[in-house]
Amino acid sequence: MRAGRPRRPLDLTVEERETLQRWTRRRKSAQALALRARIVLGCDQGKTNKAVARRLSVTPQTVGKWRERFRVGRLEALADEPRPGAPRKISDAQVEDVIVRTLESTPKNETHWSSRGMARATGLSQRSIVRIWQAFGLQPHRVETFKLSSDPQFIEKVRDVVGLYMNPPEHALVLCVDEKSQVQALDRTQPLLPLRPGQAERRSHDYVRHGTTSLFAALDAQTGKVIGQCQRRHRHQEFLKFMKLVDSQLPEKKEQDVHLVLDNYGTHKTPKVKRWFAKRPYYHLHFTPTSASWLNLVERFFAKITTKRIRRGVFRSVPALEKAIDAYLEAHNAEAQPFVWTATADEIFNKIEGICKRICDS
Repeated sequence: MRAGRPRRPLDLTVEERETLQRWTRRRKSAQALALRARIVLGCDQGKTNKAVARRLSVTPQTVGKWRERFRVGRLEALADEPRPGAPRKISDAQVEDVIVRTLESTPKNETHWSSRGMARATGLSQRSIVRIWQAFGLQPHRVETFKLSSDPQFIEKVRDVVGLYMNPPEHALVLCVDEKSQVQALDRTQPLLPLRPGQAERRSHDYVRHGTTSLFAALDAQTGKVIGQCQRRHRHQEFLKFMKLVDSQLPEKKEQDVHLVLDNYGTHKTPKVKRWFAKRPYYHLHFTPTSASWLNLVERFFAKITTKRIRRGVFRSVPALEKAIDAYLEAHNAEAQPFVWTATADEIFNKIEGICKRICDS
């Protein structure tokens, strides 16, 4: 009987055997690599190619292929070889040129690059420019706004307010108070075209303005509930009227301290307002830095109500607008969830420091 072609020994080292066993057990190993490792380990036990093939449900030819590859190239030979494909057409130098142009220059008589303009300037296709920009997270067409506070007590105020959010005092209430002024009751000149598959909701660009209202709001930082009131004017008289509403809804206010987060608007600091708070020592005022309204959590609620109820709403009168706001407040409080503040004061300062360095460098 023919014995067949003799099999050459693999002579696995201890390190190679441990590596192959690890590849077969590790969950993140590619299944093809794990199978090849099992083939080599089976062959190292002295089994024939047919025996290993039956055990692993592969063909004897597959076992012979990977046995010989391992014998010649060891562990590195078990990896997939580079697949054939079209040669790369864009060099690293061309990619670098696109990135440098995008970051350090602008087109003649224009403020920013477009994909077509960059394609003409570099000789690449527009699609190639888009892919390069996407790979490096570049969006020349977009712009955002920012403003750095010049408040001389910026650091102290940030630590004070952030400390209230992240480590609120025990047995105390933290309320974030502010006004969303000049909320417009807008009605479109023509009916809306509703949402359809493949088509966004459409509305006329022009509108009819029926007046404005101001939303006074106090956000409970711990529960997310909001005390709100709409008023037609925005003076210290209206602010005091709203504070009386807040005061009437405080539970056991004389036994519980109330910390108010406010901005530096003039209506919050008039003599009459100061006298009102002086008669109620359980109130403690914490003012955000100048030009730092983002530090007041109620601004997040204002952004939410603007996006979900006001901006796309159609209101034919100010009372209709105020009724819609009151209904939204009631629905919000029924399922209130707090806005969780996560950035520490040091993280805020580090981010601002990075912005300042970039401004100076530019």
